[in-house]
Amino acid sequence: MPARSIWNGTLAIGEVVFPVKLYALVQEKRVRFREVHLTDGGRIEHRRIGSESGQEIPAERLRRAYELEDGSQVVIDEDELASARGVATKVIEVEHFVPRAQLDPIFYERPYVLGAGDGGEHAYRVLQAALTKTDRLGIGRFVLRTREQLVALAAHEQSLRLYTLRFADEIVGAGELEPPSPRRAPTQRELSMAGTLVETMLAPWRPERYEDRHRQAVMELVRRKAAGEQLPTQTAPEPAPTPDLMAALRASLEARSPGGRKPRPRPRTKATPKPASTSRAASRRR
Repeated sequence: MPARSIWNGTLAIGEVVFPVKLYALVQEKRVRFREVHLTDGGRIEHRRIGSESGQEIPAERLRRAYELEDGSQVVIDEDELASARGVATKVIEVEHFVPRAQLDPIFYERPYVLGAGDGGEHAYRVLQAALTKTDRLGIGRFVLRTREQLVALAAHEQSLRLYTLRFADEIVGAGELEPPSPRRAPTQRELSMAGTLVETMLAPWRPERYEDRHRQAVMELVRRKAAGEQLPTQTAPEPAPTPDLMAALRASLEARSPGGRKPRPRPRTKATPKPASTSRAASRRR
């Protein structure tokens, strides 16, 4: 079944306008939990309680408010908020093009695939080829759902990708951070050995080899607990900082040389069984 577009509109570059479709490129795969009462397993409901009245407030009596520096509040209703957003046009307007290498990855937020709409196939191919040849990004704006997004348009293989971008004032400036300063400059020997270590660990980028081990472990825990198994608890000690950098570099290189010793695995604390609280599903099966 072909993917459905999440947004249909037009792409405008100067006087060139043609239809496009936007497709989601990523999907979240988080493990989601519900809050339940430990005693009876009942689900927990969250209610909106007024801090002054102590009573539950119905949805039609709720409004949004922005708190000012002096502690006072400005109440904004939905119509006023909609007017501030402006008219939500269905147009991605490209304002200018920039060299692709100039855009720091810190500005990228979320990727999408931009496809051609009916009748826009030829213009789409021309733009994709032009961006590929020039290695440029188209920078523009459009409204997705209720928010105006700053976006970058990029060629990718035989298609176009659209990346939502962070605004400049959302990035923490280097002057606002206080990272510790190096006490001394690295020696040539340290640089040489560190560079060699990097090269010995060089591998092609294959994203499929990296799996979400945390999500897999959580789902395995859910499966085992639903089956009524006893679950061990284990913690891993924090690795100690390397006291001798040269010795650690040398040991790392020796471990990766042909016939070299493999590094010993970091120790883990001994697992201790912990009684599992039986889930309601497991109880019913029994």
